[in-house]
Amino acid sequence: MKHSRTEVGRWRMQRQASRRKTRWLEAQSRRNMRIHSIRKCLVKRQHHALVFAFYDI
Repeated sequence: MKHSRTEVGRWRMQRQASRRKTRWLEAQSRRNMRIHSIRKCLVKRQHHALVFAFYDI
């Protein structure tokens, strides 16, 4: 069964759009993970500093 040119074009566009969306979502999650890990590192550093502050007393 042969499909019309417009139909094929529409499918192609849809596939492209979905690919773009998934790529964007992946990038977002990567960015969020980086932000999350940096924040976690900062929190850990604060806790560490507090622990040593108590030992100095």
